[in-house]
Amino acid sequence: MNWAAVVLFASFGVLMVVGVPIAFAIGIASALTFLLFMSFDQTIFIVAQQMVSGLDSFTLLAIPFFILAGNIMNRGGIALRLIEFAKVLGGRLPGALAHCNVIANMMFGAISGSAVASAAAVGGVMAPLQRKEGYDPAYSAAVNIASSPTGLLIPPSTALIVFSLITGGTSISALFVAGYLPGILLGLSIMVVAGIIAKRRGYPVAPRPSMAEVRRKTLDAILPLGLIIVIMGGIIAGIFTATEASAAAVLYALVLALFWFREIGWRDLPAIFLESAVTTTIVLLMIGASIAMSRAMAFGDIPFALSDYLLMLSDNPVVILLIINVALLVIGTFMDMTPALLIFTPIFYPVVSDLGMDPVHFGIMMTLNLSIGICTPPVGSALFVGCSVGGVPIARVIRPMLPLYVAMIVLLMAVTFIPEISLALPRWLLNYG
Repeated sequence: MNWAAVVLFASFGVLMVVGVPIAFAIGIASALTFLLFMSFDQTIFIVAQQMVSGLDSFTLLAIPFFILAGNIMNRGGIALRLIEFAKVLGGRLPGALAHCNVIANMMFGAISGSAVASAAAVGGVMAPLQRKEGYDPAYSAAVNIASSPTGLLIPPSTALIVFSLITGGTSISALFVAGYLPGILLGLSIMVVAGIIAKRRGYPVAPRPSMAEVRRKTLDAILPLGLIIVIMGGIIAGIFTATEASAAAVLYALVLALFWFREIGWRDLPAIFLESAVTTTIVLLMIGASIAMSRAMAFGDIPFALSDYLLMLSDNPVVILLIINVALLVIGTFMDMTPALLIFTPIFYPVVSDLGMDPVHFGIMMTLNLSIGICTPPVGSALFVGCSVGGVPIARVIRPMLPLYVAMIVLLMAVTFIPEISLALPRWLLNYG
């Protein structure tokens, strides 16, 4: 029996059950595991050293900058402009407002990098409009919740940055480019299911907009969407790294919000900076504690023991990947994405490496899998926010979510077993691999 694994996961589980904040639960469980191998003084020194040295990374600078850029854009009136543009793109489809919701989440999520922010900003605007048009509020909330994670795949994505750090330097540029096609396919999958339901229920098609409206709404959306071009265009062209792109994104967002749209003023900036600093602190504390946990796992040979166990169960890559996906789907129902990535990437990464799976492919698969988790009870953050802004109890949303869950899992299986969905764009644009 691997006593390190028993102590680590048992203590972590107990601490979570009694309500200890997750970052502290990770750190305490790591320290208790280290005590199996060394003295108390050495344990305290090693845990503190691992937390500090793990955060000493140029790559991690991208996280606070992208969080700040997203918060500036959130406050800068971007959501309304993207929703109006989404109406132009999806307005002639059955259940037009539901499709607008999905498209707006894809665009806004790509700018903010946050599923929760997308669910709140887009859902808060779309829910009253859909209710007025006779849409079932539970259906509207379900579509909003299911489409909000698209921004976790479509860059910039802090989840992909965290994955890169934990795996020891998987190319962030390749991960960012790889996320586009799965993210777009996720949005399209939700639209297909939402469209079928809307057709059956007879939800209305939006009136055809005039050319003047199309031109105005398109022009309003071009500059916000330009942030994506600045980030990804600069990375693909080799003008700057992903970290430097995050700083450029902040500058772009500031110019847009302060001088072009003028939705915020100089007096609003301290509150935005403080909010971004608080969010960054929470994320980085979890990252630091999780790096200490990764070190504890290495001391106890936990990843290699699990790898040997899975390979003992089966040497068939299909079976092993199915087991990993099922495990992550279960994990995602009770753990948020960032801590799940931090804790379980070091466990499963050696397993898929033994199978010869590309790290970028695995990163996209894992992120998509855990994206489903934030839409599921009992602790899905996007689920709670989506129900809150939609004014619908969680119990009512679960039934309309079921076909959307099926669509998301079908896409997950496709991404898992068709590597080109993740790797085609990096190979084409970046000569990856």
